[in-house]
Amino acid sequence: MTPELALQARARAEEEAGRLPALLARAEQLAGTVLLGEHGRRRAGLGDDFWQYRPMMPGDTYRAIDWRRSGRGDAQFVRDREWQIAQSVMLWVDRAASMRFASTPDLPEKADRARLLGLAVAILLNRGGERVGLTGFDLPPRRGNAQIMRLAQAFADADTADYAAPEARGMIPHSRAVFISDFLGDFDAVSAALTKAADRGVRGVLVQVLDPSEETFPFRGRTIFESVGRQVAHETLKANDLRARYLERLAARKDELTAIARATGWLYTCHHTSEPAQSALLWLWRALDGSHG
Repeated sequence: MTPELALQARARAEEEAGRLPALLARAEQLAGTVLLGEHGRRRAGLGDDFWQYRPMMPGDTYRAIDWRRSGRGDAQFVRDREWQIAQSVMLWVDRAASMRFASTPDLPEKADRARLLGLAVAILLNRGGERVGLTGFDLPPRRGNAQIMRLAQAFADADTADYAAPEARGMIPHSRAVFISDFLGDFDAVSAALTKAADRGVRGVLVQVLDPSEETFPFRGRTIFESVGRQVAHETLKANDLRARYLERLAARKDELTAIARATGWLYTCHHTSEPAQSALLWLWRALDGSHG
């Protein structure tokens, strides 16, 4: 990294850190719009709390029968207790330069929407008794409001690279994960991360965040395309001639993300910054809760 880029990254980090209180307040407000259910914890097993009555099945012992409930009819019922073991959810929120794009001042940057969704779902998971952390080894899953603050601070760090690769290290076996990015960088890195996660029994969701202009490609005539990190630039006199090829490649990328998610047992959705954040959070919450098929 050049000294100029290092100074820019530091200034950006200081600017984002100053926005932490506002980000936390918005994330809390957004999380409050989602009805909090018994997410991720209601499974039969060891525990003290009653969960459900169910008909006796092969393999159940007679000691498991609840004779009071069974005495109401001819069938025999077993009293299941709830398994109160908190799960771990690992987050990866893209902080690369490509996420710092907004086509108009009226729209949020992709990075802002990604941070908001990541922090809001972390708040919901924390309220539900889950442990939340980052992929990698810097911030292992924990519970508590202090962990939410640590996540907010981590999300404020900016990366000078144009695109980032998903971090798949430190994945806890059989945990869950949330990856939020524009996923416009190297697809092989995404495929490798999800394959590695699947090998460890990790299931999760991919949330692709795009600016609406990235879907429509509204450029015409002479146009200079420059990456947010200023590492790549391209000038053309007929931008409209590139539109069909660009849209074809974007559609192909979405198909690739859908296919790798399906192959590894993950779920995929695309969210636009012009849409309400609440709709994306609700989808994400239900996806983690297993409500999407």
